[in-house]
Amino acid sequence: MMKRIQNGRLMLSCVLVSSILGMLSACTQQAKPEPAHSSLSPNAAGLTQNSPPKETKSSNASSAEGFAYIDVRALPKEAQTVIGQIKARASFPYQQDGQVFGNRERILPAQPRGYYHEYTVPTPGANNRGARRIVAGGGSTGDVATGGEYYYTADHYRSFMRVKE
Repeated sequence: MMKRIQNGRLMLSCVLVSSILGMLSACTQQAKPEPAHSSLSPNAAGLTQNSPPKETKSSNASSAEGFAYIDVRALPKEAQTVIGQIKARASFPYQQDGQVFGNRERILPAQPRGYYHEYTVPTPGANNRGARRIVAGGGSTGDVATGGEYYYTADHYRSFMRVKE
């Protein structure tokens, strides 16, 4: 009986690990670029895949194909709120919010220092800042509030998705 319980636990663990790896793989796989004239349609999770314009491609070999896109409506509601606050030039609760993001990981496209700024996305139930962030780039205007360039990370800068509005 004990051996059956142990085998059941092992099988359940394998199934859980396999499911998690499958979800992570699906989130990080990059699709082939679609023609510029095609329209992107979000899948059930609100994610779309496409290669961004050349000026937003990363020099990092692991992300040379571009970024996964996430529709702003598919972001957690807290992330949607943060983007609204950035656009409104609102104040933020953490001292680090609005500070220059150094892009030391070199995952985002190379830009001069000061181009990117980071903002905390609150995590319900967390007793600290958590791992979720919005990184805003200056975009075409040079101003994070009006540039329209936003990246979301749920894993403290290990990976990013480009926000599509």
